[in-house]
Amino acid sequence: MIEEHERFRLSRRMLLGTTVVGGAVLWGGNTVARLMRGPSGAKDAGRVLDADGVTLALKPLDAQPTYDPSLPWLAKGGMLNDASGLSRTPVYGVIEVSSEEHVAQALAFARANGLKVSIAAVRHSMGGQAFDDNALVLDMRAFNAVTVDADAMAMTVQPGATWHDIQNLLHPRFAVKAMQSTDIFSVGGSLSVNAHGMDHQAGSVAGSIRSLKVMLANGSVTTCSRDENGDLFRHVVGGYGLFGVVLEATLDIVENTVYRTSREIIRSDDFPAFFADVLEPDRDTGLFYGHLSTAPGNLLEDMIVYRYDKVADEPPADQPPIGEPGAVGIKRLIMNMAKWGGLFQELKWFTEKTLEPRFEACTVARTEAMGEGEACLVTRNNPMHDSVPYLFNDLAGDTDILHEYYVPRAAYGAYIAEAREILRGQPLQLLNASIRVVHREDVALTYAPEPAFSLVLYINQPATDEGNRQMRALTRALIDATLKHRGRFFLPYQIHYTGAQLLASYPELPAFLARKKEIDPDELFTSTFYRALKALSGGKGNA
Repeated sequence: MIEEHERFRLSRRMLLGTTVVGGAVLWGGNTVARLMRGPSGAKDAGRVLDADGVTLALKPLDAQPTYDPSLPWLAKGGMLNDASGLSRTPVYGVIEVSSEEHVAQALAFARANGLKVSIAAVRHSMGGQAFDDNALVLDMRAFNAVTVDADAMAMTVQPGATWHDIQNLLHPRFAVKAMQSTDIFSVGGSLSVNAHGMDHQAGSVAGSIRSLKVMLANGSVTTCSRDENGDLFRHVVGGYGLFGVVLEATLDIVENTVYRTSREIIRSDDFPAFFADVLEPDRDTGLFYGHLSTAPGNLLEDMIVYRYDKVADEPPADQPPIGEPGAVGIKRLIMNMAKWGGLFQELKWFTEKTLEPRFEACTVARTEAMGEGEACLVTRNNPMHDSVPYLFNDLAGDTDILHEYYVPRAAYGAYIAEAREILRGQPLQLLNASIRVVHREDVALTYAPEPAFSLVLYINQPATDEGNRQMRALTRALIDATLKHRGRFFLPYQIHYTGAQLLASYPELPAFLARKKEIDPDELFTSTFYRALKALSGGKGNA
């Protein structure tokens, strides 16, 4: 009887243990699957309600104009959001632009019916830069033709074309001269923020523009460049779609150079000297990327420097198509686990330091003709062809927000030390941090009035009111530190700054807004972002 009772207790313990272990395995498997899963749709987590106390939402239109059936409507009414998922905005309607005539007809319809117009494509800006309440939105994604003039080393591009598609078209002979470090953005969007990327010699997109064809608010079409209608050019580039619709851009292209890849780990504090002594003087260093540690025990202290040094001007004739990112599920898992902080952030940094190089894709044959032995060789198009699919997930409860801050190069060390302490003393998880190099930018609303280093941060937050409050507090603290070191913050992201911070960072803003009123007197082109700029600079935010 006693033996039978003991067997029963043993069986019950085994059953309980098996249940616990099985449950843990099931939970772990489900959790891993969820963290590896790609997005099932665009995130839509509501709306940041105000900018420094100014309410962003507008009242609905008193009377809705009748929709013109001759226009190519994608949506009549409805909501739009951006990559943050925190800018849900009701719009009058969305027109699918695929020709210049569509733009002219849409602007005429808006003028005749008292509507405002916003310009959108992939909507990766994060603060209402591409739409507004009750606006007629021009969706430019289908307006995406690209033509290449090989003799002139130039391409003419419609604004809806993405850099990803452009690279596939240019490959294998040619490459883009200037773009962001990822290729998911549209040309029109990149022009509107004057984007910059991995080529520290080429600088921003502005430096690669030969000319722009622009439709103004009255429907007239003009061309502009640095030498022709230069004032309009300086306001359209980096002008956030507020001065006209770019119909096409003629841009420089370059040879699809072959690079030898290398990487080394340095101390973050040593970066300015490393750049001045090693990277900047070497004209063969074509691309550069500085990736900072986000591990709590090593926050912004170590940096992986990725270098791409030229070994040949042109690739071999038998180049395969550009490869897409690999191991997406694993990378997404590591990134999402890092949102739990602590050991998972340390694991991410360990992976980046030690495991990532083992999976590097070398896309050019290691030939003796190039004298490179066993070096890893790639063409320019390969590192610039990253659509970062691992950054997009199916986690509805959070979102990831970009920040970017620019400081004069001499201020780098003191600034990074202050940014490190700010990031350590707050609750949100820093997922990525990198360093870019920018030159002085001669556009009307410049983020770099002198040569600068930029700190790019990718930060996770809960998609809740409390998450927005935490992100707002962090943003303002980082802006204050940036201003202390005579720097500026980038404008395409969440509108969490104060009016005082905005004007301290962009003292040119009043002149920029005045010129906007001169070129577009009825303020036909608008956005939530534009209304916030006006309100925070002392203008009327609800006009």
